[in-house]
Formats: sequence, structure tokens, C-alpha cells
Amino acid sequence: MRHETYRAAGVGGPARLAELLEERAYLADEGLATACFLALEMGRPLFLEGEAGVGKTELAKTLATVLGAPLIRLQCYEGLDAAQALYDWDFARQLLHLKAAEATGATGAGEAARLEGELYDRRFLIARPLLRALETQPSVLLVDEIDRADDEFEAFLLEVLSDFSISIPEFGTISAATPPVVVLTSNRTRDVHDALKRRCLYHWLEHPAFEREVAILRRRLPECTETLARQVAAAAGRLRGAGLLKPPGVAETLDWAEALLTLGARDLDPGLASATLGAVLKYREDQQTALAGGLLRDA
Repeated sequence: MRHETYRAAGVGGPARLAELLEERAYLADEGLATACFLALEMGRPLFLEGEAGVGKTELAKTLATVLGAPLIRLQCYEGLDAAQALYDWDFARQLLHLKAAEATGATGAGEAARLEGELYDRRFLIARPLLRALETQPSVLLVDEIDRADDEFEAFLLEVLSDFSISIPEFGTISAATPPVVVLTSNRTRDVHDALKRRCLYHWLEHPAFEREVAILRRRLPECTETLARQVAAAAGRLRGAGLLKPPGVAETLDWAEALLTLGARDLDPGLASATLGAVLKYREDQQTALAGGLLRDA
């Protein structure tokens, strides 16, 4: 099934989709643009895997903008269960409804069945991200960091993505008239089961090559000079090759460049690099490694 959002966006192919993403300051290479295009064309979820900070979440946000659809985000974490992702009943409003019925005398024996039915009306149903995505057409559903969720939730998610419908015992079945565009991300803190990956189209996001990272810096931070962009990208590349606990991703590189620009930097000297290191390296051990190894001196 093709998504209405895909047709509305006028995407003619991977190259055109890459252009639309770039117009919104996201630079996708040919492989990523092709994976996104095929996910839209084939109506399949897109599974993005890669280290933190390489642009997985940002892609989903930008794709939603391209498609003119709201982004609905489900942030995964350990202990996430179906109720927290799907729906809940608004018990406070249900209780108020009961009290109102009591105040008007509508709680007699003959009214009990009707009142019970009213308690499970749609107005008392709180839609969590998955239910909102099924009810919102069009929409982009971002299931962020699925690797942080438990195996049980993974199995549940696979069931939802198989038919894009859910059954609520007190209410009935809700199905998506037009399935949402689904993007799943993983930082690979653990392996996601093959069954879920088979349901999706898969793409691994690498750290960008030097020239692409320079282009990203210039595109996202127009005030960044060519010299500063190249120096920051080169320094980030050295840091990624230093065996750090948490190598910087593109997000950290952008933060670093923005911090330097805030200080009025036109180029990157070792003093400024050291002073702003907290924008790019978030572990003390990594900062010590960078400083002791002279990784900033060639900046």
C-alpha cells in the first residue's frame, strides 16, 4: 500500500527525495535517500541503525516536514509496555462522570448498563503514540531507540506493524485507514530480533565523510566559515578514530561549531578547542584522552 503522504509530497525518486531533504537542511547520501524512497514506495517501516548522533532521529523529523505530516514520536526505554505506548483510560474523567451521574440521579438499577457503556466512550480514551499514529492520517511514526525496549515490547510492536490495528477490549478494534510512515532507530546497544528487522527495510548510518560533514556544518550553520567548518570536521574525525568511550556524532559536531560561533570564533585554535570541549565530548575520560593525545593541536 502506498502512503497518501508519499503522493502528496510529489517525490519522484531517490534523487528528488534527497533534494527535498536537502532543502530542509538534511544532507542524505544516495544509499539513505534510496532506502527512504523505497520505504515510502513499498509502504514498509524503515529501520535505521548506527551510532548515536549520526542523524537517525533527525531524518525522521525532516521526512515528516517533507511529507507535510505530523511527527509522532515514541521514545523507547527499559520497561516500556504496551499500555504506555498504546492507550490508557482517563480514570479521573471517568470518576467525574460517575459523580455527575450521581448528582443527577442517573445511577438507578436501570441506568447501570448505560452508565458503564458511557465510561468506555472514546472521549475517556487517552491515545498514546501508537494509537495516535493509527488515528492520524497522514503521520510519521518515529519509534526511537527501539534497542532500549524489552523483548516483549519488540514482539508487541511487530504485531502492531503487521496490520496497523489494535484491539481495545472495552472499546473495539481501531485500524489505520492509511498506515503511518514508520521510522525505527537503534543505537545497537543490543541486537534487535530478526523478526522485527525482516518486517522493515534496513539501513546503517555511518558517520559522514569529511566533505559531507563540512557541507552539513555549512548548511545547518550558515554563519560558520569554510575554514572553521573544515577544522571542526577534521578534529571530529580525529576524535572518532581515537578509541573514545563516546565518539562524537554529527549532532555533537554541530554543537561544537555552534559553541565556537557563540564565542565569536572564525577558526579553531587549540585554546578555543579545549575551552569548548564539553560541547563535543561528554565523558571526562574522553576529554583527557583528547587533550593528552594532542588531538586538538592540529585543528
